[in-house]
Amino acid sequence: MAELSTNYDGVLSTLQAILQKISAEYIEIRLEINESTQIETVDNQIKRQEHSMDIGGNVRVLSEGAFGFVHFDGWYNIEQHVQTALLLAKLSRHLGTSSTMSAAAPVQITQRLLIKEDPRAVPVDIKSQLLMHYADIAHQYSPSIRSVTGRYFDRYRHLWFINNLGTQVEQEKLDLGGAIVVMARDHHGVAQRAVSFGSSDDFGVVRLLTEEVEEAAKSAIALLSAPEIEGGEYTVVIDPHLAGVFAHEAFGHLSEADGQIGDAGILETMKLGRRFGPPNLHIYDTGRDVGSRGYLPIDDEGVEAHDVDLIKEGILVGRLHSKETAAALGDEPTGNARALHYRFPPIVRMRNTVIAPGDTPLPDMFQGIKRGIYAKGSHGGQTNGELFTFLAGEAYLIEDGHVTRPLRNAVLTGNVFTTLANISAIGTDFTRFESGGGCGKAGQMPLPVSHHAPSLRIEHCLVGGKKS
Repeated sequence: MAELSTNYDGVLSTLQAILQKISAEYIEIRLEINESTQIETVDNQIKRQEHSMDIGGNVRVLSEGAFGFVHFDGWYNIEQHVQTALLLAKLSRHLGTSSTMSAAAPVQITQRLLIKEDPRAVPVDIKSQLLMHYADIAHQYSPSIRSVTGRYFDRYRHLWFINNLGTQVEQEKLDLGGAIVVMARDHHGVAQRAVSFGSSDDFGVVRLLTEEVEEAAKSAIALLSAPEIEGGEYTVVIDPHLAGVFAHEAFGHLSEADGQIGDAGILETMKLGRRFGPPNLHIYDTGRDVGSRGYLPIDDEGVEAHDVDLIKEGILVGRLHSKETAAALGDEPTGNARALHYRFPPIVRMRNTVIAPGDTPLPDMFQGIKRGIYAKGSHGGQTNGELFTFLAGEAYLIEDGHVTRPLRNAVLTGNVFTTLANISAIGTDFTRFESGGGCGKAGQMPLPVSHHAPSLRIEHCLVGGKKS
C-alpha cells in the first residue's frame, strides 16, 4: 500500500478497506504521529534542548488462540504488516500459545484535545528560560543552594485505532511534565528537594511553581542540619503525595491482572472479598480525571474508560484488566490496556490511582501521637510483591501531638496488606498530585500516570534510620 495521504480525514476509511480484505478472528491496526520536546537545564545553562517527531503504527491479531504483533515505522505496506502479524500468530500457535479476548462494546469516536494553554504554541526558548528562572529563585534563597536542575518534556500524540469488530477511534493525547531539583550543600553534607509537575491539558502549570521552588529551597537548607531519624516502629502520618505513591506502587501494581494470572499465590492473596483495610478505605482507578496525566477516556484496545473500584469499604472488590486478562479470569475489560508507543503492544497498566477522601482533618491526625513521624513526598522506592520500601522526601518528628523538627533519611518499609490494615485515619485534605515521572513495566517507561489521595495515619509503621 502506498503511503497514506496527509489528509487525515481518510485514515480510518482506508484502514477499514484493508480490514474488509482479510479474514481473522481479531485484527486491530493502530497508526500514530508523535511529536515531543525535551529540555534539561542546570542553573543558567541549557544542557539539552531537543524536538523530535516520529510516525508509525502496529498491527495485532488473534488467530486460532494465538496473538501476533508487528510494529512499523512510516505508514507503508500496511496490508503486508497484517499478513506478517498473522504469520507470527501461526508461529505462536505452533509453540503452544493459547489466548482469548473478552468482548467489549464497539466504540466509534473522534476525540480532540481541549487545552487551556497549548505547549506547542510556546517557543522552546521560553520553556528553557522558565526552568532557569526557577533556578535563580532557588539560588537567591541561600548561598548553600549549590545547583538547580530543571527537566521538562511535552508529548503530543495523534492516533487512529480500528479493529474488525466495529471500533474506530481517532484520538489526540497530550502529556507534559518535569521537575525542578534543588540541591544544597554545606559542612553537614548534601540535601535535595524536588518540585514535580505534570498535566494533560495545560502548559500553565509550569508557570505557577515559584512558591513551591522557594519552599523546596527552604526545605533543602533545613535538611542540611537535621538529625538522622532513629529507626524503629512509629505511628506515621503521610501526606497526600506519599499516600498516592504508596497506593500506586505498593497496591496498584498488585491489582494489575496480568501479574496475577498463572501465579496461584498472588491469586489467593488478591482474592476478591478479602478485607484489606478499615471500613472507610476506598481505592479506585480512573481514566476520567480531565487534566490528569492518567487521563485516558479510551484505552489502547478501544475500550471506554470507567472507574474501577479496587478496595471499597475496606474490601477487595476489583482488579485492572485488558481484554485478554479479563477473558482469562472471567471478568469484564476495565479500560486499562495501555501502550507507551506504537512500538509496543498494549498491556495492563494503571491510569490514575485514587484514595478517596476520609473524614479526619489533618490537624486531628497528629492528636494522641506521643512520638511519631510526619512523612511528606517521595524520593522514590521499590516494591517486591507484598513488600515495599519508600524514601520520604521530607520527614518531621511528631511529639505529643505536634509536628516539631525535621529529620533526615526516613525510609518507610513494610508489607502492603499489613500497612493497609493499620490505617487508622483518612484525611479530608484530598489532593490531586501530578508528578513529572512515569510508570515503568515490561520495558514501557515512562507511561503517564497520576495518583490522587488524602493524608493517611498508619499505626505500627517500620521506619528505617540510624540505630538508637
